Amino acid sequence: MAKTVRKKAGKKDLILEQASRMFREKGFTATSMRDLAESIGIEAASLYNHIQSKSEILQEIIFRTANDCNLHLDTIEIDGKDSIRKIESLIRFHVNMMVNRFDDYHVMINEWIHLSDPYLSTFANQRRSYVQKMEAIIENGVRSKQLKPVLPYVAMLTILSSVRGIEFWHRSSKKIPAQVIEDNLVQHLIGGLKKN
Repeated sequence: MAKTVRKKAGKKDLILEQASRMFREKGFTATSMRDLAESIGIEAASLYNHIQSKSEILQEIIFRTANDCNLHLDTIEIDGKDSIRKIESLIRFHVNMMVNRFDDYHVMINEWIHLSDPYLSTFANQRRSYVQKMEAIIENGVRSKQLKPVLPYVAMLTILSSVRGIEFWHRSSKKIPAQVIEDNLVQHLIGGLKKN
């Protein structure tokens, strides 16, 4: 019995991984369950032994990724570090997501609009809360005079947009190591915010 459960979990993980890649490459709406089944090497009907619908797959990918982001943010909010260290931790976390979980991260930030309610509203609220918490960290840094007097919203947008730019690195023929990309982004973004 335990072996069967593990086997189902393993197959479901494979389905989610392949779906994430296909949703990133083709988009959610252009990916069919038949396409997904063929890419995995099973019959389309067999997918429904592991997952109920394409919408459920999208929900799982988005919410497991969002939950990891929220957990990291919640952890750094209470860890007692100063604003600069918290911002650095956020940058490094998001860079690592873009490097190591690119498909999932891409689906979360680009395909979430295809969620149906109540999942769409739930994700939109989580996203709004996440942005507000990031802004609060930056605002605290400005208030404590660790950071330049920047608009927290603009700083947050700059950080997240810069991290999303790593998509070009994935497509590039340049062989810059991921750690070098991460360290440089931290240096540039923190350097632009930090008060001298």
